[in-house]
Amino acid sequence: MQKLSDHHPSYQRIFLYFFISLFIIFSSACSSIISSTVSSTASKMASNLSYTILNSDDPKTVADGAPAYLLLMDSFLIDGADNPQLLQSAASLYSAYASIFVSQEIRAQRMSSKALSYAEQALCLSNKTFCQLRDIDFSHFSEKANLINKENINDWYIFGSVWAGWIKANSGSMLAIAQLPQVTLIMEKVLQIDEHWQNDEAHLYLGVLNTLLPPALGGKPEQGRLHFEKVIAYSKGKNLMAKVLFAEKYARLVFDQPLHDRLLKEVVEADPYVENMTLMNVLAQEKAQQLLDSSVEYF
Repeated sequence: MQKLSDHHPSYQRIFLYFFISLFIIFSSACSSIISSTVSSTASKMASNLSYTILNSDDPKTVADGAPAYLLLMDSFLIDGADNPQLLQSAASLYSAYASIFVSQEIRAQRMSSKALSYAEQALCLSNKTFCQLRDIDFSHFSEKANLINKENINDWYIFGSVWAGWIKANSGSMLAIAQLPQVTLIMEKVLQIDEHWQNDEAHLYLGVLNTLLPPALGGKPEQGRLHFEKVIAYSKGKNLMAKVLFAEKYARLVFDQPLHDRLLKEVVEADPYVENMTLMNVLAQEKAQQLLDSSVEYF
């Protein structure tokens, strides 16, 4: 069977950048877990770790350090498999690492499957009504998704984000691709409750999801454009990844080279050092330069 990526070469990178933030989630969750079991000093260390990662300008150092925390989270789960917060932390870290740093397909699939299993367990533990959501048809899933509210939004958001990572790792399977509507619905529900949840990332997800395909095949690029533009406006242009995704997913899809090149030049020339966005912005600049270098050839 041909992979979707055979027709859409950039598909393997579609969800890449969203998982920077998921990589951060584990440390903030870890903070409250550690604080209840060890000490306030350990809790502060976890909080400082989150801040350090977000503001790092060296992605390789972050990548090199991540495996130690994968093992740490697994060790916590030996006695904490019934702890939803701990499961979510492990799910987020595994999903982030698999999506960003793992190039071997089989290994990425294995890690993303573990991540999704953790996220499913966490959501089920939070509410038995939300068990086995991936085994029901879309109609019944929609009924469950209608129960997303302010109290459980984080549980659902992590589940949807990790689910998207699993789909990305299994993009050669049409059975996996067929689950994209469920992820889209989750993000739409998140927006209805809190438009700015996790620094507007639901908008980024929907921007990408709506620009996966051209209109003739069911894509909704103009809706995607609106989502990208909202993130850029809300961040006052400081979220450089939003501009990169706008250029790569929308401008390339509709063959708008002037928009494509303008957005990417703005990213390359911008100051990436923005509190809690530095790591993502540095990665955005690296990607922006790659896209600019291939602009003439693409258009």
